[in-house]
Amino acid sequence: MDDGDVSDQIALLEDRIERLSESIERCGKIAVGAKIAIAAGSVWFALALIRIFPFNPTAFVAATTAVLGGVVLLGSNSTTWTQMDTELHTAEAARADLIGGIELRVVGENVRTVH
Repeated sequence: MDDGDVSDQIALLEDRIERLSESIERCGKIAVGAKIAIAAGSVWFALALIRIFPFNPTAFVAATTAVLGGVVLLGSNSTTWTQMDTELHTAEAARADLIGGIELRVVGENVRTVH
């Protein structure tokens, strides 16, 4: 395999690794948002149950939507995160294999040392 081909493949893998890392970071932010939605809806239910907040049908629908939407989003996001993490590890392993397979050349073999 030509060194240029290997270098190109490594560059493509590094680009893929960077994109996957950014996507995984976004998944983390989405997970935090989903957990906040679940918590906010649950707190509203608890406060309405102990009558700190008066019952309001619109708020009830909003709280229900927040909890259910948060659960669905968290589950979907978790699956996506797992898939991207697997792809990231695969790309990193492929990059390591390519780097490990490069035949290194000695540079400066005929360099004189001055005493």
